[in-house]
Amino acid sequence: MQRVLDSIHLDYAFMFTYKKVNSISMEGFEEFFSALPVDPYIKAKYRYRRLSRFIISGEELIKQPHGYLYQSKNYNPLVGGIKREFAELDDGLIVLDNFKKMILAFCDSCKLHPEADIGVHQIRTICSPNNSGNPAPEGIHRDGTDFIGIFAVDRHNIQGGATHLYTAKKEKPVFSKILHSGDLLLVNDHEFFHFTTPIKPVTEKAGYRDVFVLTSPSLIN
Repeated sequence: MQRVLDSIHLDYAFMFTYKKVNSISMEGFEEFFSALPVDPYIKAKYRYRRLSRFIISGEELIKQPHGYLYQSKNYNPLVGGIKREFAELDDGLIVLDNFKKMILAFCDSCKLHPEADIGVHQIRTICSPNNSGNPAPEGIHRDGTDFIGIFAVDRHNIQGGATHLYTAKKEKPVFSKILHSGDLLLVNDHEFFHFTTPIKPVTEKAGYRDVFVLTSPSLIN
């Protein structure tokens, strides 16, 4: 498979990288986001989520045994210190060629070592005229991993949802952008805090924001 990375914007000698990946089509993703189960660890039912762990061996994507996600309260003051278990990604999603391309783009850009452990979070955040959706309810934070990738799949009837990067929590962001379909943001988690602003609908109908969040290591035990 050809690995194509397009429209690269590189900052801080890969402390973070933003790019438009034109080689990845969004075709086939929608049905799997529409079927996501609700995140049971968020009291307000505005987030839907699945999680699986993979390695890349050569050009092969290999799903690893299921486990629980764990972050300390130092990294996640909202749900840190809890063993969180999510439903795994749908097998029909995993076999899509574009899903594999997305993970390869993450691995190539971060120059991950062979057979690196990769967590893939599939997340839909919803909002309605009466309730906003919060993609980052824990606030400005780090994840406690080495590398993070945010791949934007879709935005439907929403405003907001801008992703910010900070060198320190009380500083102004050094990066601020709304990620649109096909955008990939890669972040060195040791160097930056990140946050995504709440979303609200543009019209009187519901809206949603669909993303894949990739981490290496996966933080899954």
